[in-house]
Amino acid sequence: MPRAVRYDHYGSLDVLYVAEADVPTPAADEVIVEVVSAGINPGEVPVREGLAHGIWPAAFPSGQGSDFAGRVVAVGAAVSAPAVGAEVVGFTNNRAAQADYVAVPATQVTLKPANVGWDEAGSLFVAGSTAYAAVRAVEAKSGETVVVTAAAGGVGSLAVQLLCRAGVRVLAVAGKANQEWLASLGAEPVVYGDGLEERLRTVAPDGVDAFIDAFGDGYVDLAVRLGVAPVRINTVVDFLGAQRFGTRSDGGMAAATADVLAELAALIAAGELTVEIGASYPIEQVREAYTKLAERHTRGKIVLRMR
Repeated sequence: MPRAVRYDHYGSLDVLYVAEADVPTPAADEVIVEVVSAGINPGEVPVREGLAHGIWPAAFPSGQGSDFAGRVVAVGAAVSAPAVGAEVVGFTNNRAAQADYVAVPATQVTLKPANVGWDEAGSLFVAGSTAYAAVRAVEAKSGETVVVTAAAGGVGSLAVQLLCRAGVRVLAVAGKANQEWLASLGAEPVVYGDGLEERLRTVAPDGVDAFIDAFGDGYVDLAVRLGVAPVRINTVVDFLGAQRFGTRSDGGMAAATADVLAELAALIAAGELTVEIGASYPIEQVREAYTKLAERHTRGKIVLRMR
């Protein structure tokens, strides 16, 4: 029987289980995708715990997951493309990606380039669209200096690469274990922790032009202290900080289109963008995957594998 990740009430990761699920029938504008891989993301945790109920209330039993990659196995009557058999990367807004099959509008998938791996494709949408939106929000120009926090994470590492492609000097804030890797991407690594503000002032004596926060925990305050204009600070985590200082807070929904997904996938296919896979788990180990995510030290993305 097909499987899907489910939970019947809000709670810790103990509420997660894998259930039998029917293969969905496509609406006229939908495709059915047999999922190969699906990413897991930090934003799914507060939804599952009920902390985001006022914004994204769950209907039980609830599924999980937004980004996926797989093969089209059925199409609705109004769908002309993609065809059955096509390999696609896509997203769902119905918390349904962590399953063997998912039904989505055809406008929410794009063809997967043949040389892009399943894990990279399946974990691309949330981190990719968020990084894309954050980079666009700060309007960094070639030659400018931009700080990126949580630079080794899924969002941060993609933001680093997109900025470096644009000729931006990137100060990548991360742990010691990721310094060499971030340097290989073209960034200048800076170790997080006590004394970070002084370290940033030392390596950027002429100041910082823009700041992307992918971690929270006071980094918006730090950006303001560094003299970055609020309009050029973007956080994808600290929304209270954004309200307090009037900064940007563009996240994945600001770039949630198949066109953006196709652009990112094409960059990966061309070798101009890398999605680092920190860990991969079979769907039956979904709790273990979220336990790993909670450590907040994973390089790149964590993926669930359906097949």
